[in-house]
Amino acid sequence: MRASLHAVFAVLVLLFPAAAFAASLPVETITIDTKAGPHNFSVEVAADDESREKGLMYRKAMAPDAGMLFDFHTPQLVSFWMENTILPLDMLFVRADGTIARIKANATPYSRENIPSGEPVQLVIELNAGRAAALGITEGAKVHAPELGKKPH
Repeated sequence: MRASLHAVFAVLVLLFPAAAFAASLPVETITIDTKAGPHNFSVEVAADDESREKGLMYRKAMAPDAGMLFDFHTPQLVSFWMENTILPLDMLFVRADGTIARIKANATPYSRENIPSGEPVQLVIELNAGRAAALGITEGAKVHAPELGKKPH
């Protein structure tokens, strides 16, 4: 019985690699100061090259208060695109002091359009498209995340 369960799991991992990948990332709660007050999000943390490259590609759904946090550990110019990303997303580019430098609202699925940070940032947070506007998240708002203020590796 145990061997057959392992075989089923192996087949599921082969058929649904995005789900297997998602399960392997750490999840944490971050808070973003909005016009209506602090709002919590449960985010998967992509903190290495492999996980940052994969991001939310191939995901078909995401809970309203879920997202992904890309940690670059030190401020740098970064650029994203939406190739192989099914979900429309809001991208929040976050400075090392936790302030939002730029918001790219409603990034187009499957697009190869370059989406630059515009200035050095430490984090990028991806949320479901429209969440930033719906919650009153604006450029200059503050993000509270454990990664901010950490010493780089």
